[in-house]
Amino acid sequence: MTRKLGIAVIGLGPASLPHSKSLLDLAERAETRWAVSRTPDRAKAYAAQFPFPTTTDLDAVLADPAVDACIVLTPPSSHLDVSALCLEAGKHVLVEKPLELTSERGQRLVDTARRTGRTFGVTLQHRFRPASLRLKTALDSGELGMIEAAFLSVPWWRPQSYYDEPGRGTLARDGGGVLLTQAIHSLDLFRSLVGVSKVVAAQARTTGLHRMETEDYVSALLETGNGAPATLVTTTAAYPGYPERIEITGTKGFAALIGGRLRLAFLDGRAEIVEAEGSTGSGANIMDFPHDAHRAVIADFLDAIEQGRDPVVTGEEALASQRLVDDILKAARLHGAPSVS
Repeated sequence: MTRKLGIAVIGLGPASLPHSKSLLDLAERAETRWAVSRTPDRAKAYAAQFPFPTTTDLDAVLADPAVDACIVLTPPSSHLDVSALCLEAGKHVLVEKPLELTSERGQRLVDTARRTGRTFGVTLQHRFRPASLRLKTALDSGELGMIEAAFLSVPWWRPQSYYDEPGRGTLARDGGGVLLTQAIHSLDLFRSLVGVSKVVAAQARTTGLHRMETEDYVSALLETGNGAPATLVTTTAAYPGYPERIEITGTKGFAALIGGRLRLAFLDGRAEIVEAEGSTGSGANIMDFPHDAHRAVIADFLDAIEQGRDPVVTGEEALASQRLVDDILKAARLHGAPSVS
């Protein structure tokens, strides 16, 4: 049997919950040797929930030869610096989305990963949902035919109390608003399914429902990889929050992916449904979703290390989605929408 890989979890905020639950499930494959927070109180609270050793000493963790890989769950503004420390110490890295505050910093992180030769992946778990995988198969195999139109909607809700937390919704800590922080999962999945070759026009603004630096509403007209029209609408001002939705019109059928539930309807009369379990974190409770997809991300990351291959979501893939965010917000400014980022 291949020995267990030693894992360190770095950053013990809300994002650590689904990752840590997943590591418990994967205990036969990976040993979580450390859980790291620079805040002693946060480390203590984490230790009350999970049986992993906690510490505030990142240097000691990186010097531990039994640590093979790090899962970096710190705020986006620190992803480059923390991940680079891990990579330079010879550790493989799985980093939480978004890649970094800016595409330029994201590129530096991707370059560091390639230079060090370590396995590097990004947590964009919507690609790993069973319904997402089935939809990708239907598209790649030609079951749906040629894409003729596509639609992405993320009608989520975040109360003002969410943005009142220091740094939330700011460029300095989060790097952006609804597109980069909330909708990035669905946008990344959408891009991986249909491709996006062009941003035709866009609008971005902060609605009167929130006091924040960055945008909480974005709409855009896009073109898919084959030039078909596509529409995007994302917001965190849709009370009380509804599941994200991807619709794809093909020459042989139609697909509706609503949250984690997929319905395929083919022109020959066939129909197929892939059911989903649980919520998607679309409302005020941002952690209201099952951790199955996170477990699949981590399992793929472990497979990639053991097999010497790239994970499904590489740094380059995450960077492509982040650059699409840049392009949409640039188009919004060019078309006269208020500058919010």
